[in-house]
Amino acid sequence: MILFIYDKTLDGLLTALFDAYNRKTFPDVLLSKGDTLPLFYDDIFTVITDEEKAGRVWRGLQKKISASALSAITWCWLSELPEVGMLLFRYIRKAIDSPVSIETNFGDPDVLALTNCKIWKRVDWERLRMLQFVRFQKAVDGTFFAAFEPQHNALPLTVGHFKDRFADQRWLIYDMKRRYGFYYDLHTVEEVTFDDDGQAAHLITGMLDESLMDKDEKLFQQLWKTYFKSITIKERLNPRKHKQDMPVRYWKYITEKQK
Repeated sequence: MILFIYDKTLDGLLTALFDAYNRKTFPDVLLSKGDTLPLFYDDIFTVITDEEKAGRVWRGLQKKISASALSAITWCWLSELPEVGMLLFRYIRKAIDSPVSIETNFGDPDVLALTNCKIWKRVDWERLRMLQFVRFQKAVDGTFFAAFEPQHNALPLTVGHFKDRFADQRWLIYDMKRRYGFYYDLHTVEEVTFDDDGQAAHLITGMLDESLMDKDEKLFQQLWKTYFKSITIKERLNPRKHKQDMPVRYWKYITEKQK
């Protein structure tokens, strides 16, 4: 059994492919640092992520598969499912080695797993929920802050929408689960992270403290709650359906669900 240890990034995975071809040995298992090693194995190799190597693999892959298949790889990677690293490693290797496109070879279990809707559809569903349920709070400096906790790493897939939709506003959308976000300064969008030490309260709770809110933010929040209540038809309340459409795990970051 051959083990590769990598940093569980997409660039790391692509670097692992480059190194595997260079070494002429391919892993049976991909692990990250700190994972429990199997009791018996023949060889272990630690992958050092290299953007140049990763780029070479990606450019080679672009010649082998369509843009939609490349997107499927990216979206499946963002699912963060435990098995997705090895699945993509095998798929990319097959795509590179094959003299013809493998995209319609549904007899191959890896092709079928990548192209059927189950994996990428989960990510897409999470993306749509972010577009529906992200709630911004205006800070005293004029920045609009929103926190979310997506089940899958869908935040990068929403950035284009928010940049177009709120092009005239500075905003920060923060993934509470993965502790990173994207900040738009009216010109460009940049990925941001914050030190764990001394983190601001709103990066822990997802809600701005009143001292950090714009002077009218509390009023706008109350107006939104009032509007939400006014359009509710009590006779048609269906809590079960409501929880299906707006899962409870999102409620702690949704303005109309706050007391």
